[in-house]
Amino acid sequence: MGAEARRDRRDPREERKEKIYAFLCDESYVPMRIREIAAVLQISREKREELREALEALVEEGRVQVSRNGRYAKSKSYLVQGIYTGNPRGFGFVTPAGETEDIFIPPEETGGAMHKDTVQVLVKPAHTGKRREGRVTAVLERGCASVVGTYQQNRSFGFVVPDDKKFSRDLFIPQGKNRGAVDGHKVVARITDYGGPGRNPEGEVTEILGHIYDPGVDILSIVRAFDLPAEFPEEVLRRAERQPDHVSEADCAGRKDLRDWLMVTIDGEDSRDLDDAVSLHVEEGRCILGVHIADVANYVQENSALDREARRRGTSVYLADRVIPMLPHRLSNGICSLNAGEDRLALSCIMEVDGSGRVVSHEIAETVIRVDERMTYTNVQKLLERSDAELERRYAHLLPMLDRMKELSGLLRARRQKRGGIDFDFPEAKVVFGEDGKVADIVPYERTAATEIIEDFMLLANETVAEEYYWREIPFVYRTHETPDPEKIRALTALIYHFGYTLHPRGEEIHPKEIQKLLAKIADTPQEAMIARLALRSMKQARYMPENAGHFGLAAKYYCHFTSPIRRYPDLQIHRIIKDTIRGRMNAGRIAHYGEILDEVCKISSETERRADEAERETMKQKKAEYMQAHLGESFEGVISGVSAYGFYVELPNTVEGMVHITRLLDDSYEFREDTWELTGVHNGKSYKLGQRIRVRAAEVNLLARTIDFEPEEETYGEGSDKAGGQ
Repeated sequence: MGAEARRDRRDPREERKEKIYAFLCDESYVPMRIREIAAVLQISREKREELREALEALVEEGRVQVSRNGRYAKSKSYLVQGIYTGNPRGFGFVTPAGETEDIFIPPEETGGAMHKDTVQVLVKPAHTGKRREGRVTAVLERGCASVVGTYQQNRSFGFVVPDDKKFSRDLFIPQGKNRGAVDGHKVVARITDYGGPGRNPEGEVTEILGHIYDPGVDILSIVRAFDLPAEFPEEVLRRAERQPDHVSEADCAGRKDLRDWLMVTIDGEDSRDLDDAVSLHVEEGRCILGVHIADVANYVQENSALDREARRRGTSVYLADRVIPMLPHRLSNGICSLNAGEDRLALSCIMEVDGSGRVVSHEIAETVIRVDERMTYTNVQKLLERSDAELERRYAHLLPMLDRMKELSGLLRARRQKRGGIDFDFPEAKVVFGEDGKVADIVPYERTAATEIIEDFMLLANETVAEEYYWREIPFVYRTHETPDPEKIRALTALIYHFGYTLHPRGEEIHPKEIQKLLAKIADTPQEAMIARLALRSMKQARYMPENAGHFGLAAKYYCHFTSPIRRYPDLQIHRIIKDTIRGRMNAGRIAHYGEILDEVCKISSETERRADEAERETMKQKKAEYMQAHLGESFEGVISGVSAYGFYVELPNTVEGMVHITRLLDDSYEFREDTWELTGVHNGKSYKLGQRIRVRAAEVNLLARTIDFEPEEETYGEGSDKAGGQ
């Protein structure tokens, strides 16, 4: 079809609209009323209605604005697309693709958008120093087809109250669509109608998970809410069953044989998938560190059913009471687990490290190994401390190697710290279950020399592998952590100034060493936890990319994830690239193949990682709330970890955090001082500020919302007090 014919088929209304818009965009144009525009464009009185329709359409699209006195001009607003994030109070935020600053969407401007929808937003002209504000003009793609929540019966119909409070509207369930659900059932409901202004979305119950108080239903609800694939397809399980349960001599052909090297795995007591082993020996005066990783790629072939399922899952998910693995247990706990005393295939990064902790040479090789001992963090720490004579006798042959490992770990940590690596040492918690399956305790994970050994050795191997493959200039998967956004650093700098701390960016960028210095200054101060969290939030999220952009947090020029192919898909993908290179198969065809697939691999892996992190956080919130419900009325000592106009948060030593709402401070009216982040009594002069130690009582728990409310006891302890030990 010729250009003339194509022009003839264009919608005349669109042509008219574009001509009028071009006229309004002309540099010589000044704002005019309709009749003035009609006069200049010589539009007859009979055609003025068409002019009005065109102008109204342009206003609706946000490209044209009209003043109070009816004058039209090119809009200072503009359109963007992004993902809508809802808020329980009805408003929301949209973060445009490729941007870090989000756009505030008022409740009356959401345009029917629901949490996770892809939307088009008309961004209004910004006022200096204020957050951008916008209006949803179109929902381009719905983000959720179903919700998980609690069913509530109401006469002949029902509602599902979503667990995720970012869905601010309940789901209406018509009569006959509840699948037999009754009050208090946790359900999955499919959305059949997304509703509109003044009208709730509508749906039907597709699955009943159980009653809200049935054991395990809380975690199952989170699994369903995040669409985590709990079961493996039959085809995948059949493929896993076909895998061998031992290594044959044929499997070892062409591999470097390290079965006579002394090596160990060091993991938690309850770990089952042991995918990394370490060795350290001195050879002709040289310190040789070996990091040996299970060769999962030998058993999970590219594009096989196992591979497709692993790619879809992206990562193993570690919830409080269960693990949702990336690979079937037949592999992760069997042939791919580096079990002591059994031959296993591995990819080994063997590094010669000098006295300053620098890698002077290295080799990445396909190997066959045999782990000597399956060690735990607890036992290794006891051996390093020489605190258990029986353990020392049993593992006497390991003591010299473990001592050298501790020494090398210290060198590596000091070297990383010297270059500016940031260590956010936030306490992580572990849920301890009783025999009845209920939460017996919440305990913080202990960070020891034993855990640091593994962390430091894995980091070194990841950096070494990433640097080699960067200089090889072939497609690869990097773990990147980009430099923080300058605006966020400026905001952090302004906030910490009120506490007497400073940051010194270099122009628009900041060096990680500046963050490291700040963390050192605030160590053991009342503001440590709060400022450390704000510093972390000022940074960008780490992600997977096919281009190397360095790792800001580690102050590393090159970084990747090489060490956990059992539980992370990017590591498995890297192993395939390495094996192709080692075996001489990295030809033009393979380079082109990896170049085509790695963008999508990185995108999916980053998304599934975010999903897993969110599910793990929600699980911990659920179990912490369950734990505190059993301790209502009890007294605890904690530290004020956050302050706002609505009240303040208190964190207990076991990492449980709850809020003291301002409505519970009945002895006075309180004002929030944003400059010093404290609540101050108007009449009594009492203040609640960051870092202050305080005794609180567990007042209320909402298991559905996963929230904990505290109330202050009469006697509180200010900064530096040494009164009253906590529980």
